[in-house]
Amino acid sequence: MKKIKKILIVVVICVFAIGIVKDQIIKSVVTVVATQVVGAPVHINGFSLGIFKQSVKISGFRIYNPKGFSKGILVDLPKINVSYDLGSVLKQKLHLPNVEIELKEMGLEKNNKGELNVDSLKVVKEGKGKDAKPAPQMPLQLDIVKLGIGKIVLKDYSAGKAPVIKVYDININKTYKNINSAQQLAALIFAEPMKAAGIQGAKIYGVAMLAGAAVLPVAVAAKFIGKDSVQQDFTEDFDSVFAESSLVLKKMGRITKENKSSGSLSAEVNGAQVYVKVTEKSDNKTAVVISARKFLLPKPEIAGGILYELSARLK
Repeated sequence: MKKIKKILIVVVICVFAIGIVKDQIIKSVVTVVATQVVGAPVHINGFSLGIFKQSVKISGFRIYNPKGFSKGILVDLPKINVSYDLGSVLKQKLHLPNVEIELKEMGLEKNNKGELNVDSLKVVKEGKGKDAKPAPQMPLQLDIVKLGIGKIVLKDYSAGKAPVIKVYDININKTYKNINSAQQLAALIFAEPMKAAGIQGAKIYGVAMLAGAAVLPVAVAAKFIGKDSVQQDFTEDFDSVFAESSLVLKKMGRITKENKSSGSLSAEVNGAQVYVKVTEKSDNKTAVVISARKFLLPKPEIAGGILYELSARLK
C-alpha cells in the first residue's frame, strides 16, 4: 500500500512538472511568434494551457514600442482568457469559441517626426495598399471576442522635447462576433481604443478597413461630452502635492494664478483653460481635482494628461 502511495505521489509530481515545462515551452513559442507578427517586443508573464478544459489563460501580455520610439509599453493586456476547440486544432484549424481580452492601458506615442508608434508596427506596414494580403496562416475562427478597454495615454513629442500628454479615460466593454483573421483581431486591439477616444489620422484605420473590421474613426468621443474633470487621491501631504502640481503646470503650460492657501491653481495648457484644486482630507490623504476646457468645450483628455504626469512625479 505504501509503495502504491509513493508511486502515485511520483506520478502526480511528474505530471505537474511536465505541465510546467509544457506551459513554459508554449509561452516561449507564443512570445517569439507574437514578436515576429507584430514587429515589436512582446513579453508574457504567465501562460497556462488546459487540455481537458480546453482553455488558455495568459497574464501580463505586453507589447512594447517598435524601433524609433521610447522603450515604453504600447499595449498592456493583464488578462487574456481563451476557450478553444481541440478537435479543430487536430484538423489544423484554430477555432476559439470565446476570447476575453482586458486592455488596461494603451500607450500611444508620437515622435518628433509626427509618426505614431502604432503605425510603425509590422502588421500595419504589411497591411497598407489596395493589393495587400494577409500572410498565409492557419485558418482562424473566433466566435465571440469580448474586449474591455481601460485608457489611452498619448505622449506627443512632435512639438518639442517635453511631450504633450493627454489621457483618454475610456472604460468600456465591447463584444464582437465572427472574427476570422489575425488582422481583424489586431485591428480590434489597436484601433478600437483609438476610435473610442476620437483619435484620427492613424494608418491602423486603413489596415482595419482592409481586414474587414468596422473600426472607422469617429470625430467626437461622446463619452466625454459634459465631463471636463478628473480626480485622484494621493497619500502625500498637501504641501508636496501642491508643489508638484505647480511644477507640472509650469512644465506643461503656463500658470496664470496660484493660491496655496485655498489650494487652487489656474493655468493654460495646450490652449485650454485648466483649473486645479488641491484639498487636504481628514483621512490623511490629499485630493486633486483637475478640470480643462477649451473654447468652453470640456477637455478631459488634457486634464487626464496633467493628472498622469502628476501621478508619475508623486510615485
